[in-house]
Amino acid sequence: MKRTFPVESASAFINEKIKELGDWRGKMLAKVREIIHDADPEIVEEWKWMGTPIWSHDGIVCTGETYKKVVKMTFAKGAALKDPSGLFNSSLDGNVRRAIDIHEGDKIDEAALKDLIRAAVALNLKSKPKPRRASSKRAD
Repeated sequence: MKRTFPVESASAFINEKIKELGDWRGKMLAKVREIIHDADPEIVEEWKWMGTPIWSHDGIVCTGETYKKVVKMTFAKGAALKDPSGLFNSSLDGNVRRAIDIHEGDKIDEAALKDLIRAAVALNLKSKPKPRRASSKRAD
């Protein structure tokens, strides 16, 4: 069963996750979150899949997963994005997703990451189904 939470609750869960981690991963997740919001102030925070922060704008842009040795940003449609700065370094063989694994001590190219986030949002907006127009045919 798919379980989502209201935006306020999702943001609170993400705050709690950052606090719970209490190490470099929490600081990195907080930094990534800040960069995401700077890149797209209209982005929506969600909390799905038993505790995964999700950032969406007309579809999932990316996730913010934390593991023992890495903070992973997985871009839902990453394979369709241009990555001239070479940020994607994980899940490179997939047909759809791409990820960025951030290890302790890694520096983030904030400008390149913002560009990637904006490109992911633009792709979601472009992929959004257009409303169907009413037919102009008359039934006689």
